[in-house]
Amino acid sequence: MKRIQALDVLRGITIAGMLLVNNPGTWSHIYAPLRHAEWNGLTPTDLVFPFFMFIMGISTYISLKKYDFKYSHETILKIIRRTIVIFLVGLFTGWFSRFCGYWTHPNPDLGFFQQLWEATWNFEHMRILGVLQRLALCYGIVSIIAITINHKRIPYIIAGLLVVYSIILLTGNGYVYDGTVNILGRIDAAILTPEHMYKDNGIDPEGILSTIPSVAHVLIGFMAGKMVLSMKTDLQKLMLNLFILGTILTFCGFLLQYGLPINKKIWSPSFVLVTCGLASSALSLMIWMIDIKGWKKWSLYFNSFGVNPLFMYVMGTLVSILLSRLGFQQWFVYDVLIPALGELNGSLAYALLFNVFVWCLGYPLYKNKIYIKI
Repeated sequence: MKRIQALDVLRGITIAGMLLVNNPGTWSHIYAPLRHAEWNGLTPTDLVFPFFMFIMGISTYISLKKYDFKYSHETILKIIRRTIVIFLVGLFTGWFSRFCGYWTHPNPDLGFFQQLWEATWNFEHMRILGVLQRLALCYGIVSIIAITINHKRIPYIIAGLLVVYSIILLTGNGYVYDGTVNILGRIDAAILTPEHMYKDNGIDPEGILSTIPSVAHVLIGFMAGKMVLSMKTDLQKLMLNLFILGTILTFCGFLLQYGLPINKKIWSPSFVLVTCGLASSALSLMIWMIDIKGWKKWSLYFNSFGVNPLFMYVMGTLVSILLSRLGFQQWFVYDVLIPALGELNGSLAYALLFNVFVWCLGYPLYKNKIYIKI
């Protein structure tokens, strides 16, 4: 059966988008649509990560379909191995940032090998959870559910997870933007400790409890993956059904926000429904444009990101760390771009140029059909 190219393109858009919003020239000067919502609310930037998780759910269904969703020693080992590797890569990127940061501010009282040891063994303030760690946990949990539970029960699991999480938020001050009061921050502080959390009013946006709705999020994508494979030979029908699914989820999410506001930092149930709905509608649009109408030229840029998503994201993150820690970013932004373009445009120009630079590194892989898989 013919590959649905819209999946690669939408996945590529999300990876390019994640690198774009994570790498402005300066965090002091960012256009409003490229910022996350301060607390409740939704910006275009808040859509990027959940869109990728929705697509990851679809990809998980397609991947496990090869094993007919049957539990086996080989399948479970593959799932566990991939989960651990992605989680460790996430930890490595955090460690690498601290390692490079140490060398830009060395201790003059220490010798080279002492400093190397201090820089290498620098775990006391390293964040444990993060974007890649969340992807790893959700992939692992969803994959195990997929090979051990009848798929007819998955919609009930999704609903159950969202209901349980709603109760946790409503009874545990889940919408209070203060980690000393909010149950999410309190649980993370007790288990992870504040030294190993993201610093945002004591609330880690990829924390422990918010993994619950994230699993539901990927499971929705997983069920959409079932729809994709079952209707792959009838793209018109697939496009229509994805659009209907997206409309229903988006409507339900916006309706739910009156009791449970949309909030990315706590991954609220309304946030899950709205972003999954918009992702489904976006995929429907992409299928119509790319696979039905054949309008592909505009999407060529995103294919390089889409066929090697995790590699491109990790590579872009590591390159970003190097450019920042070595001082190149600060020099280029403040001495070249801002004087020429102004503060906001200069910061945006750096983000766009960085995106193109990462694309240049990944394009040879795409051109030579080299796919790096974990």
